[in-house]
Amino acid sequence: MAFTDPFSAPLTAATAAHLLRRATFGPTHDEIASLVGKTAEQAVDILINNSSYRATPPPPVEMEAGRSDSGQPFLTKAYSVQRDSEYYNYIQYWWVGLMTEQNGRPAVLEKLTAFWQNHFVTARAQVADYRFTNRYLTFLRANALGNFRDMAIGITKDPAMLIFLNGNENTKGNPNENYARELQELFTVGQKDFSGNDNYTEEDVKAAARVLTGWQASNRRKDGSTSFDTTFNPDRHDTSTKTFSTKYNSASIQGRSGPTAGDEELKDLVDMLLQHPETPKFICRKLYRWYVNPNVTDEIEQQVIIPLASFFASSGNNFKIAPLLKKLLSSEIFYDVRNIGAIIKSPAELMIGTLRLFNQPVPDITTEYVSFKTMMNYVLSSMNAMQLSFLNQPSVFGSLPYYQTGYSRNWINGTALGLRGSRMDGLVSPSLQIKPGYLLGVDILGKLKAIQPNFANVAASPAITCEQVLAEFSKNLYAVELSQAQRDFLIDKIMMMNSSPRTTWVKEWDAYRAAPTDATKQNTILWRCRTLLRYMLRMAEYQLF
Repeated sequence: MAFTDPFSAPLTAATAAHLLRRATFGPTHDEIASLVGKTAEQAVDILINNSSYRATPPPPVEMEAGRSDSGQPFLTKAYSVQRDSEYYNYIQYWWVGLMTEQNGRPAVLEKLTAFWQNHFVTARAQVADYRFTNRYLTFLRANALGNFRDMAIGITKDPAMLIFLNGNENTKGNPNENYARELQELFTVGQKDFSGNDNYTEEDVKAAARVLTGWQASNRRKDGSTSFDTTFNPDRHDTSTKTFSTKYNSASIQGRSGPTAGDEELKDLVDMLLQHPETPKFICRKLYRWYVNPNVTDEIEQQVIIPLASFFASSGNNFKIAPLLKKLLSSEIFYDVRNIGAIIKSPAELMIGTLRLFNQPVPDITTEYVSFKTMMNYVLSSMNAMQLSFLNQPSVFGSLPYYQTGYSRNWINGTALGLRGSRMDGLVSPSLQIKPGYLLGVDILGKLKAIQPNFANVAASPAITCEQVLAEFSKNLYAVELSQAQRDFLIDKIMMMNSSPRTTWVKEWDAYRAAPTDATKQNTILWRCRTLLRYMLRMAEYQLF
């Protein structure tokens, strides 16, 4: 059976969890259960269709308490240089909040938008106008499942991109080649093909730069301005005909003049780039590495990338993204055992995925904006410390582990490993108050009571066992099921500290059930369970997902 054929077996809890770990930033238990029994194609349809419910969420709001505009949207107001940094942070919080929320409608939108944000990179450090960052993010979310041709055209004229890659400075008298180079190297054809041959020449960069002359972003960082946009200035545009190399079959783009020249030549340029045989393969290869496996072998190139690229660029699909994503996420190769647990969790999958798995609720941004800010600041600062900075990537290539040799293994390094562990420890021993009555972290006693029949009646029901505790903590936590040897190690060496038989737990648990307000008995239970869960989460920090 071909690798790209649909996966035919009904989804189990394990395969549903695999799909949700890869297609979103991590599943809840209820989301996994909702997909069990469905075909892969049905499940992916649900994740794609659910994206429409997320298309127009409530906008970012002022999150500082005590202001007259607290809790109110700020993007419709005049630009404020003074509040630029805070509003940029609020836009980040807003997006991470959408990734983290649990609304019963899991969707591909945010994870796919993150892919495009790492593909069509801009960075806050250079853009430095929160409105530009918001429009860039809004554009990516709105077009994430649309058509790649539209994305390539739209992102070229995006105000943030014009600033980030110097398109704003590209004129007929002094062409700037920065964006023209990255448009080819990173956004469309790729620098080299799978065999290492160049896909374009330096002359192609120069010609593309001339095509792109004349575009400008207005009112960047202009305090008090109420609008901003991209404009085309015909006087700055090179009206000569641009000729490309044999890499593009010696194509020419007819020079134009007048107010529509920029759009007409840009369309011709993108059409030419999409006709390059390497463009669909380059995009499909990146999607495969993002969703399936960072390692693209010769076999995968021939059996997966080339067929997917052929479908992507076919006349019937014409570079539509949603059908390509469905084909990839419902394919045999996606569920192949070789790809289960083939990617190390990024800081986003680690932080957001853990919060979602343990059902940590996200406060409402419109009514609980201070609590929302507290939670999202913790999540975002944790991710930043672990070297993932959405909307402020370190380079035009994006985050290092998404392109460097070794790919996702680079999330594990001397700086990040300790931070990953400390963040998981903080969830096991909750201390951060999101709001009164809500500490961010796992309610261990609550989880144990939920699986204990007749908790208050010790005589009427036997105590839950060590095995049941481990099963509860490990439910859907790992991509690969724990072996019996691992389970025995976790119970005997970690939970019971290699010093007490498992029956000791039963006695301690029943003693706590009989006197749940006894601090000593409660602390004994918490100490054992926190030790166990802390170790399990440490395992999950670096386990492939």
